[in-house]
Amino acid sequence: MKKRKGDKEQIALMVDDVIYITRPNRTYNQRKPYKPANPKIITSFMPGNIPKVMVKQGQDVKEGDELCILEAMKMKNIILAPADGKIKRINVKEGDVVPKNHPLVELK
Repeated sequence: MKKRKGDKEQIALMVDDVIYITRPNRTYNQRKPYKPANPKIITSFMPGNIPKVMVKQGQDVKEGDELCILEAMKMKNIILAPADGKIKRINVKEGDVVPKNHPLVELK
């Protein structure tokens, strides 16, 4: 798309085979790029604290094994292994307070 002198940046969007020309706003320009989730890294889905860690580094785990407990809003959420693997790294210890999307455990 050609720009004339003095024109602001424009982008073309296609929706249902129709092309729309628009100017991006500040929110669009400051957005974070999409990053696909890594299934080997188990992250916290909400902020909370870690009252108990049930695994150790190097331990073999099966799908559904308990990894740790994430306590938030008076609820204890048991974090389970999403697949079979070996514990590569544990990024939390008992008593830690974690934000949302914090990596808890990494699998090999």
